[in-house]
Amino acid sequence: MSPIVLLPAAKYAKEPQPPAPAEAEPMLKVQPAPPPAKPVKKSHLKRYVTIAAVLIGLGLAGGGGYLYWRHQAAGALPEGIVSTNGRVEATQVDIATKIAGRVIQIVPHEGDIVEAGSVAARLDQAELEAALHQTEAEAQRARQSFAAAQAVVKSREAELTFANQELQRASQLLDRGYGTVEKVDQRRQEADSATAALKAANAQVDEARAAIAAYDAQVDRLKTNLADATITSPVRGRVQYRLVEPGAVLSAGGRIATVLDLSDVYMTIFVPASVAGRLTVGDEARVVVDAVPEFVFPAAVSFVAPESQFTPKTVETQSEREQLYFRVKLHAPPDLLKGLEEQVKAGLRGIGYVRVDPAAVWPAKLSVRLPPK
Repeated sequence: MSPIVLLPAAKYAKEPQPPAPAEAEPMLKVQPAPPPAKPVKKSHLKRYVTIAAVLIGLGLAGGGGYLYWRHQAAGALPEGIVSTNGRVEATQVDIATKIAGRVIQIVPHEGDIVEAGSVAARLDQAELEAALHQTEAEAQRARQSFAAAQAVVKSREAELTFANQELQRASQLLDRGYGTVEKVDQRRQEADSATAALKAANAQVDEARAAIAAYDAQVDRLKTNLADATITSPVRGRVQYRLVEPGAVLSAGGRIATVLDLSDVYMTIFVPASVAGRLTVGDEARVVVDAVPEFVFPAAVSFVAPESQFTPKTVETQSEREQLYFRVKLHAPPDLLKGLEEQVKAGLRGIGYVRVDPAAVWPAKLSVRLPPK
């Protein structure tokens, strides 16, 4: 057994080793996590949000203001031309009966176009025709009475002539001494009676002539009533309301239908005193209807109210209604309305433009543009 040799401790210390070969660095380096940020206080956060909202609002307001300015600049009216809201209206005409009677037929329906003079309704004519036949018979009898009265006049004239001749003979015999005063007086009385009889006959002739005239007038009246039993439209227009139906019994003046006169269309506008004082009848105007804004209709001022009045609620705002405005009518030319009956509708809203300065020039956007007929 070998002996155990004890070495000193320094001999067992680790000798320095050579450095190990460098290993390849990994492609993805893991960065150390940054230190945690300091928390932002809530008051500072609200301040930042408020500042951002204000900046965004200012930007939008600036852009909107610019666009509004561009719009206003493009739509601004020249000096001397004023615009205001308005409403298209048409004159309403009632189709009514002149005589009393029972309605047996109504021709048009609501919304139909009726021509001036076209048949709108008919009344029962049986009673009128019977009265006409009776009156014509009375007139014929009056003519026969007239002829008989004329014959009586002829007879009375002959009697008067004979009585005058007898009176003349009696007077001559009395002058010669062959006659008597009594005979002369008798012949004179007969002549006076014949004269009175002739006057009575002439009066009967005049009475018969007057009767003929009266019956003829009554015949004409009945014929007129018969014509009036066929009721016609007084204007060309559109039927707005049909007020009765066949079978209704109407008195004289009873209304049958309401028609909008399409030849009398206008826009009603309200303008302040500063504008109304410069308007005169005949001034040029323009009308643009909301339903067809692409068209511009020519018009003329036909009426300026002599008195001011409150502006209707449908025209202006509450604050402006507290002021007094004047009602003005802008009439469209009748020739323009021909052929546009289907487009014309009362109650349409729009804008009326009036020229208070004759020297003002209409802008291009208000040049007359009409729909095709």
